[in-house]
Amino acid sequence: AYVFQSHEEDDRKVRRREKNRVAAQRSRKKQTQKADKLHEEYESLEQENTSLRREIGKLTDEMKHLSEVLKDHEKICPLLHCTMNFVTVPRPDALASCLPR
Repeated sequence: AYVFQSHEEDDRKVRRREKNRVAAQRSRKKQTQKADKLHEEYESLEQENTSLRREIGKLTDEMKHLSEVLKDHEKICPLLHCTMNFVTVPRPDALASCLPR
């Protein structure tokens, strides 16, 4: 009976060890998948960040350009140089000369 019980305990230990090994494998696989997913997310966010920085650069350049265009236009704008502007309604022809064609 003693030998039988020892053999049974050995079987239980082997099964427990196998179960533990499988659980550890599963856990490592899950960690690896989580790390891979985080890495993919990081890469995606880096690309989006680069794209947004590029867009900021373009928009900043456009804003500078439009500010210069406005500044140049203000120098010659008849609506801004009319001394009676604050009293009278701008003439349609004067307004038309300020609008882009």
